[in-house]
Amino acid sequence: MDFAFDARTEELRAKLLTFMDEHVYPAEKVADEQRAALASPWDNPPVVEELKAEARRQGLWNLFHPDAEYGAGLTNLQYAPLAEITGRSPQLAPTAVNCAAPDTGNMEVLTQFGSDAQKKQWLEPLLAGEIRSAFAMTEPDVASSDATNIETRITRDGDDYVINGRKWYISGAMNPHCQIFIVMGKTDPDGEDVRRQQSMILVPRDTPGLEVKRAMRVYGYEDHYHGGHAEVVFDDVRVPASNLVGEEGGGFAIAQARLGPGRIHHCMRLIGMAERAIQLMCERAVARNAFGKPLAQQGVVQNWIADARVTVEQLRLLVLKTAWLMDTVGNKGAHTEIQSIKIATPRAVVDILDTAVQLYGAGGVSQDYPLAELWAAARTLRLADGPDEVHQRSLARREIKRYL
Repeated sequence: MDFAFDARTEELRAKLLTFMDEHVYPAEKVADEQRAALASPWDNPPVVEELKAEARRQGLWNLFHPDAEYGAGLTNLQYAPLAEITGRSPQLAPTAVNCAAPDTGNMEVLTQFGSDAQKKQWLEPLLAGEIRSAFAMTEPDVASSDATNIETRITRDGDDYVINGRKWYISGAMNPHCQIFIVMGKTDPDGEDVRRQQSMILVPRDTPGLEVKRAMRVYGYEDHYHGGHAEVVFDDVRVPASNLVGEEGGGFAIAQARLGPGRIHHCMRLIGMAERAIQLMCERAVARNAFGKPLAQQGVVQNWIADARVTVEQLRLLVLKTAWLMDTVGNKGAHTEIQSIKIATPRAVVDILDTAVQLYGAGGVSQDYPLAELWAAARTLRLADGPDEVHQRSLARREIKRYL
């Protein structure tokens, strides 16, 4: 087996690591200071636009997109180590290189299923980083991990569709640059095939009847760099029938196509978050004394760091295997591995971050270090794109089926 990265991946890794050292990490403190002076917490600090301009200048842009017509044209295996690097500063780096959720998934949906007109109006400005977007699927009143439960209605009325429903934790919706929502709802709620009841449709932000009710916090954090998360109400929202993405009844399949890459992208970035935690743990261990000697000489601290390193190496190999399978046999052929990394990675990274918080003591839960916010982001990913238990159920049933 060959575990080496190819030449293009190595070149991009070197450029991205330098970009992180010279621009992103120094910008973290600057962004915090600038944010305090903004009129709205959802506005981007000026340094974010500076980072985006520098990333474009260096060719570090749209690295996630597998189609060379729209982005870098990298395979999942090539993109994995790059996404990991951006995960070390998840609040800044993904946005800086235009690889932030939910825009990445939305761009992939428009690329695969959008009409030429939809691509011209929405995909092109998203690829250019000129606007942001939101993906409206999760609902507060039903278990949205089972998409067949979704209650939002998308009803045909002549040349239009009318949307009614309530969504929450809609990522990106608070960002003032969010101009378009991809909304999932039911066009055929009584259809015999429960996986053909749903459709997806494009709703511009300024459409009458679309109301962003409130911002939703994540463990008390606003998650402003992802455009926040909002509760959104659709009250007789009317859009042209041409706004339908793909075909009626295709929403479930589109969601699955969107969420496969999204899940592995999250896991790639999570490994970067764990690497940042290990770095911070080591820095703390050598700089801090307790009971007459550095923390680095305390056996329990050494165990923490060693265990974290072993865990990260295991996770990385599984994620890379999954990326390779997605490239060679497709998402369906990599289903078991996609679910495996989605179960294992957030859990393990939460534990590593929790240990890092413990090592930093009171500082670990403070705003002076990124650990608490990283922990909140990692813990949330045990819910996002399907909770652990849904993936466990599906994975177990597939394993058991071989013995029936």
